[in-house]
Formats: sequence, C-alpha cells, structure tokens
Amino acid sequence: MPKKYIILDTETTGLEVRQGHRMIEIGAVVLNDRKKSEEHFHTYLNPSRLIDPEASEVHGIYNKDLEDKPSFDEIAEEFLEFIEGSTLVIHNAAFDVGFLNNELKLASSKYPMLEDICEIEDSLMIARDKFPGQRNSLDALANRFEVSGYDRTFHGALLDANILADVYIFLTGGQSKFEFMSANGSQSKKEELSHSTLNADDYALSAIKANDNDLKEHDIKLTDMKERSSVEPMWRKV
Repeated sequence: MPKKYIILDTETTGLEVRQGHRMIEIGAVVLNDRKKSEEHFHTYLNPSRLIDPEASEVHGIYNKDLEDKPSFDEIAEEFLEFIEGSTLVIHNAAFDVGFLNNELKLASSKYPMLEDICEIEDSLMIARDKFPGQRNSLDALANRFEVSGYDRTFHGALLDANILADVYIFLTGGQSKFEFMSANGSQSKKEELSHSTLNADDYALSAIKANDNDLKEHDIKLTDMKERSSVEPMWRKV
C-alpha cells in the first residue's frame, strides 16, 4: 500500500511556542500518486490569547476573526484521525511540529506526539540540500519552480499547503504521470512514465574510424598536454 503524503502548514499567534504562543490555523492537503487531491483538512482556531500585531501583518488573521472558532481540543480527534499513519511534508518542520505537539499536550496527556504516529519530512532540508547557499523560503522556491496563480497578499495555512504541494512535486522530481489531452481539451488517457530498453539490433549502427590526419592531430594534442602538465596522458597508456 503506497504511503499517504500530507502537505501541512500552520499559522500562529507569534513565533515562539515557549513564550506561550498558540496555533490559529491548520491547513493540510493530501497527495495521491504525487498529485494534489481534493482531500484536505482546514480549520481556524481560537487560541485563547492575543495575536502579535507583527504576525497578523503576515497572515492577515486578527483577534476578532477567531472569536467564534473552535479551540484545538475540540478538533484534535478529527485532526489526529486525518494525519495518522501518513508522511507529513512541512516546510521548516521544527517550527510547525513544535506548535502542534504543544497543542496536543495542552489538549490531553493521552494524545501522542506527531512523531509517534507520522513520518516527518522537512521540505526546507530537501531544498537546502538541492540548492545549497540559495534562498529556500517557500516563496523563493515557488518563484524558482514558476509556481503561480496564488494570491500572496497574505500567508495562510491552507494556501501555503497548496503552494508547498506544488513545490514539493517539483522539488522531488516532478509528477509520475502525464495527462494527455484530446483536441477538445478533455483528458483522453493517462500513461505511466517508464524506463524503456533500446535494442541495438533494431538500429543500423556505423563505425567512424579516424584517418591519418586525425591521428596526427590527436598526437600533437597529447604532446601539448604532456608538456603543460609533465604527466603522460592516459590515452598513451592504453
């Protein structure tokens, strides 16, 4: 049975969970066969504390927006059921996992930590390994892979999860399937990409031999290489 991949993001009242900051939004999107599906989880949360003004400037969520929203303990069971057994793909995973585990601990001592029921894959670490020394924020990666069509006025958990899903597919090698479209734009069929083996017997192959002038020029080049490096070229050793 293939792994269930869930792309997840959160928004919070501030940056430091150790300073009592809480989650205010969770957004998660399921990938099926490395393609975004309609299956998702999304909720806003009442954090029972004020949001830092600087945080509101980033995600556009204000205290009044959350007055009628559920607390985390009210949605915890549904959330755990949604993610259990999956691989969670999170950008800068330590941040989100820290907040999620804190919420689980506050909600009930019986709840597991995320690492106990899910695999955690940090897309930021993947990006840093693939693009060392470059900017690897979600926005930077979206620009690099030309992921467009999203309103980036504010950050949002479900919005960023959708963007990260697109980025993650590019970051880890693209889609495993292509959709071939018919002339009227409707999907005609799907075909798996596969590695094919070429049979040399099916092709007329010709051998190209060096003439005397080619050999002379080659010898001149090898002599020049030896004079420059004081080392006998490997081609004269075979």
